[in-house]
Amino acid sequence: MAIDQAESITERIAAAETRVVKAVFPNTTNHYDTLFGGTALQLMDEVAFITATRFSRKRMVTVSLDKINFTKSIPAGTIIELIGRVEHVGNTSIRIAVEIFVEEMYSMERHHAIHGTFTFVALDEDKKPIRIL
Repeated sequence: MAIDQAESITERIAAAETRVVKAVFPNTTNHYDTLFGGTALQLMDEVAFITATRFSRKRMVTVSLDKINFTKSIPAGTIIELIGRVEHVGNTSIRIAVEIFVEEMYSMERHHAIHGTFTFVALDEDKKPIRIL
């Protein structure tokens, strides 16, 4: 791979990083007043999709989720930040790491809460895999 192409890919990876900040309201929580796991996964998949699309500028579909680690519960009344980053670019697939950080609304406390990896494949108009680069 030429140096210019490697620099271009590095720049695209940096530009594709996606950050979304949301408040955790009671309608998204379970009977323990913590964010539903399924809601967290939905938000993570959306951020991963946006990250993959921003990198590739192609039609992308989720093909797998890998090792979702829920390390800290996310209570109602907090702020979450989801960060999606390109982890690996293959021929037709791309792997995106997504992390969720939880912040107290009225203090500077911030903790890592969830981490997961999502794999996407680029598709053409006929829904056949195509090269990402």
